[in-house]
Amino acid sequence: MPDEGEVHSEAENNAGKWILLALAVIYVAGSLYFIFDLRGRLDKSDKDQAASKAQIAELTKRVQSTEAEAETLGQQVGITKKDLAARAAELQRQQRAAEERLAEQQKQQIGQVSGEVAGVKTEVGGVKTDVASTKAELEATKAKLESAIGDLGVQSGLIARTRDDLDLLKHRGDRNYYEFTLIRGAKPQPVSTISLQLKKSDQKKGKFTLNVTSDDRTIEKKDRNVNEPIQFYTGREHMLYELVVWGVDKSKATGYLSTPKNAPVPVTANQ
Repeated sequence: MPDEGEVHSEAENNAGKWILLALAVIYVAGSLYFIFDLRGRLDKSDKDQAASKAQIAELTKRVQSTEAEAETLGQQVGITKKDLAARAAELQRQQRAAEERLAEQQKQQIGQVSGEVAGVKTEVGGVKTDVASTKAELEATKAKLESAIGDLGVQSGLIARTRDDLDLLKHRGDRNYYEFTLIRGAKPQPVSTISLQLKKSDQKKGKFTLNVTSDDRTIEKKDRNVNEPIQFYTGREHMLYELVVWGVDKSKATGYLSTPKNAPVPVTANQ
C-alpha cells in the first residue's frame, strides 16, 4: 500500500496537468478569437476600400462632368463677351448720333431765337422812334401852349389856341374843359354850370362881345380879343372859371370853358 507521501505527490502532478491543459485551451481559444477578429477586420477593410474606390470613381466622374460644364460655360461666356462688345459699340454709335442731332437742334434753335431777338430789337427800335417822334410832337404842341394873365389880373393856366391844344390840356387832367360854339343872336347856351351868349363878333379884328350868366347874374365881356383868358368867380366856393375863344367869324365864336377839378358838373353839360 502506497504511503501518504506518494499519494500527495501524484495529486500534485495531476493538478499541474490540468492547469497546463486549461492554459492550452485558453491559448487556443484566444488564438482562434484573434484569428477570427483579424479576418473580420480584413473583410471590413476590403469593403471600406471598395467603397472608397467607388466614391473616388464617382468623384472623378463628377469632376469630369464639372470640367465639361466649365468648358461649355467658358464658350458661352466668350460668346456673351462678344455680344456685349458689339452692343457697347452700337450704343456708343447711337449716343454719338444723338449728341450730333441734339447739337444740330440747339444750333437751329439758337439761330431761330437770334432771329426773333433781332426782330424784337427792330420792333423796339421802331417803337423808340415812334416814342421819340410822339415826344417831339408833344414838345412842339406844348411850345404852342402859353400861360397868360386873365382879364381879372390872375395868372391863367396854359391857353389852348386850337382843338388839338385843348385835347392836350384835357389829357393833362389839371382842370375840367368844356368846348363850345356860340351862334350870334341865339339864346344863352348852357356850358357847364353857366350860360354864354354871343352878342357881337368881328373876324377882321379878332374881337367879340359875349354875356356870361352865373349865379343868376349876367356879366358882359365887351370887345375881348381872341385867345384872351376871360376870368370870373362863381359858386358858393367862389371858384375861378376861365373861358377862351380861339376863333370868330361874322356869325359865331368857338372856344372852351375851363373849371377847377372839384367844380360842380351838371349831368346835361357837354364836355
